[in-house]
Amino acid sequence: MKKKFSKAWNSSKQPRKQRKYLANAPIHIKRKLVNVNLSKDLRKKHGLRSVSLRKNDVVKIMRGKFKNKTGKVVLVKIKMQRVEIENIQVKKQDGSRVNVGLKPSNIQIIELNLDDKKRNKFLGKSESSEKKVVSKKEIVKESGQDVKKTPVKEKYLQGEEKK
Repeated sequence: MKKKFSKAWNSSKQPRKQRKYLANAPIHIKRKLVNVNLSKDLRKKHGLRSVSLRKNDVVKIMRGKFKNKTGKVVLVKIKMQRVEIENIQVKKQDGSRVNVGLKPSNIQIIELNLDDKKRNKFLGKSESSEKKVVSKKEIVKESGQDVKKTPVKEKYLQGEEKK
């Protein structure tokens, strides 16, 4: 197998190829893999299912040893695809405490950090996309005007008949 990352790679059932894809992926693709689930309240509010994780987001752990615990995100390691959360620590053999790196797939965002302008802009776009898209025909119907059917180009039809 080649060691370099391939943009043409679609998918594979083989776990070794999936792991290889994730390990060799460039950082801009790994950033997308650090997206985290939103809570139901935030989903309704922003119209999104997941958002990339940032420092100071409040999250809830959904799986593992620390299940149902909440805390602020202290560190997001994009290269390692790990997240460190405040007060989620393990005691080492020598007695010192170390933050635990958790997988983003096992976490849910409860509260977003809205200090960042870019993130606010992104979330603002998603709210506008929730608005109902109205076609021109519906607008014309509401105004009371007759809706005329658009005639099909005669040249196109004539070309079909000749063939």
